[in-house]
Amino acid sequence: MTHSTGRRTPALMIQGTGSNVGKSLIVAGLCRLFANRGMTVRPFKPQNMSNNAAVTSDGGEIGRAQALQAMGCRVPLTVHMNPVLLKPETDTGAQIIVQGKRFGTMRAREYGKQKAELLPKVLESFSKLQSDADLVIVEGAGSPAEINLRAGDIANMGFAEAADLPVVLCADIDRGGVIASVVGTHAVLEPSEQDRIKAFFINRFRGDPSLFDDGMREIAQRTGWQGLGVVPWFADANKLPAEDALDLSSGAGSGRIKIVVPVISRIANFDDLDPLRMEPDVSLELIGPGTPLPGDADLVLLPGSKSTIGDLAFFRKQGWDIDLAAHVRRGGHVLGICGGYQMLGKTISDPDGIEGTAGTVEGLGLLDVETVLTPDKSLVEAEGKHLTSGASVKGYEIHIGRTSGPDCARPYLHIRDAGGTPKLDGAQSSDGRIAGTYLHGLFTDDDFRKAYLRGFGAVSDLAYEHQIDAVLDDLAKHLEGVLNTEAILEIANNR
Repeated sequence: MTHSTGRRTPALMIQGTGSNVGKSLIVAGLCRLFANRGMTVRPFKPQNMSNNAAVTSDGGEIGRAQALQAMGCRVPLTVHMNPVLLKPETDTGAQIIVQGKRFGTMRAREYGKQKAELLPKVLESFSKLQSDADLVIVEGAGSPAEINLRAGDIANMGFAEAADLPVVLCADIDRGGVIASVVGTHAVLEPSEQDRIKAFFINRFRGDPSLFDDGMREIAQRTGWQGLGVVPWFADANKLPAEDALDLSSGAGSGRIKIVVPVISRIANFDDLDPLRMEPDVSLELIGPGTPLPGDADLVLLPGSKSTIGDLAFFRKQGWDIDLAAHVRRGGHVLGICGGYQMLGKTISDPDGIEGTAGTVEGLGLLDVETVLTPDKSLVEAEGKHLTSGASVKGYEIHIGRTSGPDCARPYLHIRDAGGTPKLDGAQSSDGRIAGTYLHGLFTDDDFRKAYLRGFGAVSDLAYEHQIDAVLDDLAKHLEGVLNTEAILEIANNR
């Protein structure tokens, strides 16, 4: 914590030689490692880009990776852990979330010119986290070697210099060329940025780590940076929630129920898929573009979307609307979550042009409801019960739009928000085979998931959150055995 003597809160920043080198997982593991030593730890990421968001206890949204890191710290989520979140809506534009709230929608070039103006908000959030911590572990985004993006940077070296943070560099050996990636990063950085990086480590090593001893010495000699160790491949990483849609994978189960998920182009808040992947009695299949939906599915699960109208068009382009109609004719079940729920209705109207051109489009017509997109966003944690089974359920809402119509007279859930306000949520067809809900995260709730799967004859013994907590402990032990953690603390203390 910040002391009256002027000593600053110990902190350091983990940057990477590229995207997807394992920074998020390493930070989560270090958070749990130092929390297990009795330290008050906080995660921080100045800028994240993800459509997989989490709702915070203070009524905002942050990247799902920071939610996992907060779990590693055993602390509640706050918007200040990820003050700038970019949520891609098109190939060139994204919704900008600042300190948990919608700031606007910008194209990449426009955001590139304005992002420096967000630095004061980012520093404000970092200051708030420091005031209540013994240690802050900061995660960069992408790589500092992307020097074409250096002007106005708030994600990597721009933030590190503004907050005067030491940096540790993470490199992924699994993708090959790791020596060149570390030495090359050193080569393109300015001298002041080279000096800011104090150490490096190698991630995702398969085999005998001692075989890379010469590589570690070569990198240290060419960069002047301290080598902190080599992290072997952590096989249980796939049990932790996926941050990016590109990291999604089908489940390993081959059980009684086959659940099919069409992977739409702007899939969002897909954390419901993580526990289903781990269920032995569930065969979860993620279906990519150009592949028909299998004809033997028990359930088709339509996930959330950051751009519902655009993803509905994408859905139809794959011919999935025809496959889904055939699935329903065969007696199959369909569950839509959030954007997937909106797609199931008769129409989706966007009178204000929030997602593009103003107008109304036809939905899939499987539920007798209509959705109107509105500028206000619902961001609430909620709990209640599943009306069909009576099982308890908890999750969160994160959506724009309001849905109404005759099938809403058969609601899916009875829930109340954190303030205790009750309401009915979702809709069902008369036979109950088609259903939709705005509640994300319901499958992470053990009671609901077990009751829901039981309806298909599947048995669930998974204690999902307990297992995630156990994997975080295993990850912390994994890192403690291979990284020079005392050097990490020394770097953080000497900022």
